[in-house]
Amino acid sequence: IRVRPLTCTETRRGDRQVVHSLGDGTVHVSAARHDATFGFSAVFDAGASQEAVFEGSGMRQLVELAIDGFSCTVFAFGQTGSGKTYTLMGPLAQSETRAAAPGLLGLMQRSFACLLEQSRSRSSDLALSASYLEIYNEQVRDLLSPGPPCALPLRWSKTRGFYVENQLSVDFESLEAIADLLLQGSQRRRTSAHALNRHSSRSHALLTIHVRSRAAGQSINPPPPTWVPQPSACPSKQGTLCFVDLAGSERVKETGSSGELSVEANNINRSLLALGHCISLLAKPRGKRTHIPYRDSKLTRLLARSLGGSGITLMVACISPSSRCLSETLSTLHYASRARRVTTRP
Repeated sequence: IRVRPLTCTETRRGDRQVVHSLGDGTVHVSAARHDATFGFSAVFDAGASQEAVFEGSGMRQLVELAIDGFSCTVFAFGQTGSGKTYTLMGPLAQSETRAAAPGLLGLMQRSFACLLEQSRSRSSDLALSASYLEIYNEQVRDLLSPGPPCALPLRWSKTRGFYVENQLSVDFESLEAIADLLLQGSQRRRTSAHALNRHSSRSHALLTIHVRSRAAGQSINPPPPTWVPQPSACPSKQGTLCFVDLAGSERVKETGSSGELSVEANNINRSLLALGHCISLLAKPRGKRTHIPYRDSKLTRLLARSLGGSGITLMVACISPSSRCLSETLSTLHYASRARRVTTRP
C-alpha cells in the first residue's frame, strides 16, 4: 500500500487525514463510523521515497525472477489522482529535454536500470525487447507502432493463452533506449483533465519487457575431435516483466465528467469491476471456486496469467489519506486485501 501526501487543494479545503501507517505492514483508517485496520506485505506512508518503495516492495527480486524465466507482473491500482502513475513512472513533467531528478524516478525506470545491471553482471547473454499497449474504451491499441493508434485484435491459443495480434516489439540494449520507448508511448497515451486530476489516465497501459537469456559460450576454441557436448547447466530461458498502470476508478459526479469523458469513465469502471470480480473469485479456496470470468473484459483477458495462472504478481495499491476520499480509500483497501489472498502457481 502506498499512501500519498495530502495535496495543496485538500489542505486548503481543510480535509482531515484519516489514514495512518502503524508500521509492520498495517494501516489504520479512522473516521466517523469507520475504524478499521488492514494488514499488507508493506505500507509506505507519505514520507516514503521512490527508492524506499522500489526496495521495500520486492521489485528488485521480481526483476531477478524475470531474468530467471518467470512471468512477472506489477500493477498500480487505486482511485484517480492517488499516485499510481507517479509510483510507476515518476513525475509527469518529464520530456526529451527535461528529465526527472534521479530521486523521483519510478518503479519502471529503477527496474530497467536493475535489469541492465543484472544482465551485465551475470554470465549469460540477455536479449531484451519491449512492447507497450493501452486499453482505451475496450480497444487494444499499440503505443509504439508509427502512425495513429489503431485497434488490434485480441486472440487466444492453447500455448500462449490470450495475446495481442500484430503487436510491435522493439529491441533495446541501453537505459536511454528503453527510457525513450517509455516516453514515446506515454506521450501517445490518452489522458484528460477533470475536477479530481489534471492528468487523469483514460486508458489502462501495459508495458511488457521480454527477457530472453541463453548460456554464454564456455570457450571460443574449437573442441577436440573426441569432445562430447554436455547439457548446458544454464539453458535458454524466456521471462517477462509487465508493468500495468491501471486507469483510476472514479465517480462521474465527483469528477464533473460529461460527454466523451463520461463514456471513458464508464468503460474504465466496468473493466475495473470485472478485474475485482476475478480477484474476488480467485481469493476463494481452490475447492470453492467457480468459473473465473476472464473473458468479461480485455483487461482481465490480458492479465489472466498474472492473476491466477503461472505468474508472480505484485500489486501496489495507491490511496489518498483525505477524509473526502474515504469511501474510495476503503474500497481500494478491501480490493487489495482480497488480492493478497490470491495464490498463483509460478
